[in-house]
Amino acid sequence: MPPVNRLYTELRSEGLEVRLVSFREDPALVKRTAAERGYTAPVLVDRKGDVTGIGYGVVGPPTAYLIDRQGRLVARMVGGRDWSTPAVKSLLLEVLKQPAR
Repeated sequence: MPPVNRLYTELRSEGLEVRLVSFREDPALVKRTAAERGYTAPVLVDRKGDVTGIGYGVVGPPTAYLIDRQGRLVARMVGGRDWSTPAVKSLLLEVLKQPAR
């Protein structure tokens, strides 16, 4: 998650929003783990998995969703990714260029 933290910190002023979502986990454990690992983005907890599992079809972490300023799903990525590449930053900057609603 360090690359995601770096992207979030670097592109936040451009409008990048990152939410880390944990599902079917104990909230106290999630809070402690996020603090220990130094996550900078807000961590949301879906205790039962209703939103992530049923609503979005997430069957296991990690799953990432890229949503544009109009709320449209741009990409869904299942599995680990290298978030430190120039291509990822370029994609995010391209999406962030789009005007908000």
